[in-house]
Amino acid sequence: MSNINKESNNLIHASSPYLLQHAYNPVNWYEWGTEALQKAKDENKLILVSIGYSACHWCHVMERESFENHEVAEVMNRDYVCIKVDREERPDIDQIYMLAIQLMTGSGGWPLNCICLPDQQPIYGGTYFKKEDWINVLSSVANMWANEPDKAIQYADRLTDGIKNAEKIIPNIKVDDYTTTHLREIIEPWKRYFDIAEGGYNRAPKFPLPNNWQFMLRYSHLMEDDGTHVLALLTLEKMAMGGIYDHIGGGFARYSVDGAWHVPHFEKMLYDNGQLISLYAEAHQYSKSMLFKEIAEETIVWLEREMTSPEGLFYSALDADSEGVEGKFYVWDKAEFDAVLGADAVLLADYFNVTEEGNWEEEQTNILLRKFTVEDYAEVKGVSIIILIEKIKEVKLKLLQERSKRVRPGLDDKCLTAWNAMAIKGLAESAGIFGNPHYYGLAKRAASFILANLRKLDGGLYRNYKNGKATIAGFLDDYAFFIEALITLYQYDFDAEWLLEAKRLTDYVLANFEDVDSPMLFYTSGTGEVLIARKHEIMDNVIPASNSVMAQNLHKLGLFFDHDIYTLKAEGMLAAVLPQIKTYGSAYSNWAIQVLEEVFGINEIALTGKDFEKVKMELDKHYIPNKITLGGTNSELPLLKDKESNETKIYICRNKVCQLPVATVDEALKLIN
Repeated sequence: MSNINKESNNLIHASSPYLLQHAYNPVNWYEWGTEALQKAKDENKLILVSIGYSACHWCHVMERESFENHEVAEVMNRDYVCIKVDREERPDIDQIYMLAIQLMTGSGGWPLNCICLPDQQPIYGGTYFKKEDWINVLSSVANMWANEPDKAIQYADRLTDGIKNAEKIIPNIKVDDYTTTHLREIIEPWKRYFDIAEGGYNRAPKFPLPNNWQFMLRYSHLMEDDGTHVLALLTLEKMAMGGIYDHIGGGFARYSVDGAWHVPHFEKMLYDNGQLISLYAEAHQYSKSMLFKEIAEETIVWLEREMTSPEGLFYSALDADSEGVEGKFYVWDKAEFDAVLGADAVLLADYFNVTEEGNWEEEQTNILLRKFTVEDYAEVKGVSIIILIEKIKEVKLKLLQERSKRVRPGLDDKCLTAWNAMAIKGLAESAGIFGNPHYYGLAKRAASFILANLRKLDGGLYRNYKNGKATIAGFLDDYAFFIEALITLYQYDFDAEWLLEAKRLTDYVLANFEDVDSPMLFYTSGTGEVLIARKHEIMDNVIPASNSVMAQNLHKLGLFFDHDIYTLKAEGMLAAVLPQIKTYGSAYSNWAIQVLEEVFGINEIALTGKDFEKVKMELDKHYIPNKITLGGTNSELPLLKDKESNETKIYICRNKVCQLPVATVDEALKLIN
């Protein structure tokens, strides 16, 4: 819709692309902040908090139907102070009002629309509303506030108490030794939900949930469990071959709307792809599958080509829609496919599942996906595997060049610390596993930029970077994922400065995010803006919970620095959440990884001598999921102290017990296994 001759509202100065999309709505939107909140108090007006994100399809639909409509805007402007929130910039606000909607309606999602009293306490809300329903809701709640304010206040008080008391974690003083019984109690009920035909879970839509499958890989390896081995690899293969993966440009869509990974919801999120780079690299290391290597590497190419800012940070998302149509950028009809590929179309139409009638609901439209492995397809078509692989590479390049002429989906160009950290971790891990230092260079550049430009004066982090400005104080996920990324960078290049930065930020977290009544850490800093509640983020979702990531960071840093305060904190966090893990494994998968590490221990591998880098490269070929790796000379790290030697030596310690040093990776693997 054209913005010519239209007046802008208060969102015109926002950094968020999502907020800027609403800057020419006739609704008098405000950003969350003092001006809007004070206006509500001064005028005793209800607040409408409307939350979404730039790649959210139904957010755009509700904007077109309601927020661009003058009749609707008149009601909203008359009776409400209207606040637009980008959930990716302000997850603290989203967390509170999402929980409110879930308590009221039993479900949640985006767009999220919550009506609040002038003091920010929620009283009513929901997700997507049709225009007429929305007008009715706005009018009804405004009438209640005008005529029965006491009733509204009583309800809001009860709801706010519910928000404050939800997810209360009771400290568990001690867990006796963790055993394989704990792990079996987690996995057995979880297995009932597996889809053994298509991978993932027996439901639709299907989300990638990278951390679930990372746990499954590690569990199957350490527990020597065939069921989780087969299911994890099947899931990764089905996702890699399905329409949820962009076979031309690399990268994954946010989820599949069906149960066969066929039709994606087309937006691409940095947080999914950062985690999936890690997952597919780890799965290659575990299984040696060349498909998994190809997927990780193509996704990194996409990340560098389409999602990298001039500073070396990574953008947040690509929209699902272009030219107002979901998926238009990504799909092909047979005629266009044939025209681009010429004679090769005959060979490869079946490979990409392209047909005259189409494979999507849109007539004659095809989502590119695969039903065959390269090996099987070569056999069926009677061509050599090498020729087929080369032909597929050529064809992908031609299709990519043709597709690049189309109108592109919108780019959300803000750079978020937490999501960048996931990409940094994936790149640093891939650099080691694939022996590709270029990936490390991308990771180092982004991490160095964050350390130099997203630091607050008090030593903390900012969450957001855009147009040369760092804004919004960091939340627990920003610290947790960035600390994890720094630990990963250290284990690639053995530059101890990364670990020292991780330790500084960890100490900052313990000082500013502590909850004196719980072993868990608050999601918001004690020095930050006061909202109606301070929440803990405990359940792992499409992104692992910031508390589970922090617990793992504390566990590892406790070993790196021989620092019992970190170790005891991590133990207390895990012990408190242990009773919940077996009730709902997939929602506690990152915590479950920590249980694995408690049961099997973490191998502390210290590499010394002149050839320690060669030894590390050899070690990276082997799958050891429960390890930390240290290396170098003149280090002050406790595990490396007094271990200087010109001769190459590998030290293996676990559970405070060290073995005699060995000279080769093969000998080290015997000690580990």
